[in-house]
Amino acid sequence: MDATLGDLEGRRERPGVKWLHLMGLRDLTLLQDLGAYLGLHPLALEDVVEGRALVKVDDFTDYLFIVSRLVTDPGAYRDEQISLFLGRDYLFSIQESHDDYFGIIRERLQHGSGQIRSQGADYLAYALIDYLVDSWFPLLENFGEKLEELEDRLLSEPDSHLTQELQSLRRKMLRVRRLLWPVREVINNLLDQDSPLIRAHTRIYLRDCYDHVFQVIDLLENFRDMAGGLIEVYLSSLNNRLNQIMKVLAVIATIFIPLNFMASLYGMNFKTDVSPWNMPELSWYFGYPYALGLMATVAAGLVLFFKRKKWL
Repeated sequence: MDATLGDLEGRRERPGVKWLHLMGLRDLTLLQDLGAYLGLHPLALEDVVEGRALVKVDDFTDYLFIVSRLVTDPGAYRDEQISLFLGRDYLFSIQESHDDYFGIIRERLQHGSGQIRSQGADYLAYALIDYLVDSWFPLLENFGEKLEELEDRLLSEPDSHLTQELQSLRRKMLRVRRLLWPVREVINNLLDQDSPLIRAHTRIYLRDCYDHVFQVIDLLENFRDMAGGLIEVYLSSLNNRLNQIMKVLAVIATIFIPLNFMASLYGMNFKTDVSPWNMPELSWYFGYPYALGLMATVAAGLVLFFKRKKWL
């Protein structure tokens, strides 16, 4: 907002709800002046400046201090802190960046569509909170598309890089989960608090917003389960491949066991001139072809046996 403090003092005397939205935190002096003008607690302003305050709602009697987060880039998994100060006839909202995220709400105010112009500051705060909650749905869609892509790659050609991507995706989901659960508690606190700043009419809409948060968390839990299931599928496919390799190696080793026995038997080199029983086939004209044929017959017989048993 480009208005000066003098302009704000003149506008505050007018009837109706005033919405002051501060984009960016570069001018801390302006923020401190606005906080002093509105009578905001220094600790609440410190949470705004830090930008990493816990998602929460604090009741300062004359106003409510609400901290939530807005998804700014679903593809890059980026978000930022949004701070709201809800008074009786005003709403002071602060965002970290200078991007215009709430233009759609401003258009609703300018065109007078819906109840947003006829209701109080608490309904305007609800509209902003509902917008913040809805900003998480594109992020979840991004999670779902990424999981489908990883699933297709996992079934076609699994490799070790897939587990790293799945683990990275699960870590991002865990971070989103840590942010969403407090949002749910914030809305629940707004519903349970006996504050005159939130009317019964607005609480009905906050319950709907609470249901949206529940849907987001439920979808997120489903995606986390899917990611865990894909990791198990990958490990199972690795075990199956290893079992197939071990099976082939076991069959090859089994075939060569009797061949090794026959080769070692004919390699004992007993002298045939000492006794006619000392391997007479060593002096036989067809002894060598006979040994090779015997080995080939044994190997072929074992292969046929394995096939009949469906081990191959």
